[in-house]
Amino acid sequence: MSGITGLLRGLGTTARTLTRRAHTVQYPHTEPELPERSRGVIALLEENCTSCMLCARECPDWCITIDSHKETSPPETEGGRERAHNVLDRFDIDFSLCMYCGICIEVCPFDALFWAPDFAYAEGDIRNLLHDKERLGTFMASVPEAALPEGYRPPTVAGTAEATGPVTPDGEPEPDEDPEPEADR
Repeated sequence: MSGITGLLRGLGTTARTLTRRAHTVQYPHTEPELPERSRGVIALLEENCTSCMLCARECPDWCITIDSHKETSPPETEGGRERAHNVLDRFDIDFSLCMYCGICIEVCPFDALFWAPDFAYAEGDIRNLLHDKERLGTFMASVPEAALPEGYRPPTVAGTAEATGPVTPDGEPEPDEDPEPEADR
């Protein structure tokens, strides 16, 4: 008798499940709605990167490669000295090694790395999972506005990853200050 009651309980559970809607999404035909801060791919804001190598040193998988060189800029005032600064030559992330822990994003003191909610960047060849700074820059277009640094406007619709200058609180670019009045010209 206990076998029949178990069978009836199982059929009841099946009948209740048949009347409910499915929880699955028919991906890739229907894109899933992801939370704004979901971890998908790492995006690079190249203008903010100073080649300090903190992200590469802290990465437990050693999947980040950075190459840079130093350039000197002339003194800003007369009698001043030249300043040296790093110029980013190469910034690569090998996503075939990356475990998406986010340590690189957390340790970056200059807000150059961000989580973008893109997740559909699979490749047929594992060698194509090595993304360079240009490809990482294209992911900046999908970084949520709440995560962007102050004064940064998202890239244009064309998909170029370029930061603009400072912006006013209403989102308009700040006007360039003219160093010399028109009367002095």
